[in-house]
Amino acid sequence: MNTGESFAVVTGASQGLGKAFAEYLAKKKINVILISLPGQNLKQLSEEIAEIYHVKTHYYEVDLSVNENVLKLTEWLNNSFHIHILINNAGLGGTKKFMEASPQYINTILQVNVAATSLMTHQLLPNLLKQPQSYILNVSSMAAFSPIGYKTVYPASKTFIHSFSRGLHEELKNTNVFVSVVNPGAMKTNQDVCDRIEKQGFLGKLTLLDPDRVAGYCIDQLFKKDSVIMVNPVSWLVMKILPIWIKLPLMTNAIKKEIEA
Repeated sequence: MNTGESFAVVTGASQGLGKAFAEYLAKKKINVILISLPGQNLKQLSEEIAEIYHVKTHYYEVDLSVNENVLKLTEWLNNSFHIHILINNAGLGGTKKFMEASPQYINTILQVNVAATSLMTHQLLPNLLKQPQSYILNVSSMAAFSPIGYKTVYPASKTFIHSFSRGLHEELKNTNVFVSVVNPGAMKTNQDVCDRIEKQGFLGKLTLLDPDRVAGYCIDQLFKKDSVIMVNPVSWLVMKILPIWIKLPLMTNAIKKEIEA
């Protein structure tokens, strides 16, 4: 496919897995549009990717927790670009006792993880359908396969993403738009995340992933039309095999250690 005038859209692109996605796509000579929160040096990253990989780049700073912002963003994208790849990577985690969480804290996680992903996909789908071949990659989590105490809202939101992606894949399977979902574990996105995960003990350290390797593998599998991408098959198998009465307290205790630390 000639991608010279079409673009890939990556949300949460300023750091971690989102940044790795953008860079790997650029390595493959695919133009990218970077989406992230204001104040995260997105302009500089956009210019660096364009210079290093000789592709076209654009960027858009926005808070995706506000529905109106998402609609304005997608209107700009649809009016300005041909889009053949959408990577819904932006997401919020959070570790907190549910009783101590504010209404805004709960709402923001749901808005970014659930509403923004759904709206981005819905609004850009007509654009994607116009291209010869298009791809949607939604980033879920290993947390989608188990509830977790002290996180509560986050795993539920990622269960939504997994279910939403599988359903949309089936709905669009006879079109030119291929839908995939990836369920990675925790990643070395920044020092704060690394420190937080390592406080969970051996289990946390064992499952910590490198975002560059994850991004490359995901994009390669996406283009091979793998509808459910498992970055760490061992972790996935453990999550599937372990009964809920074992994995729920096991994972909750790991998060509890993190809070206490």
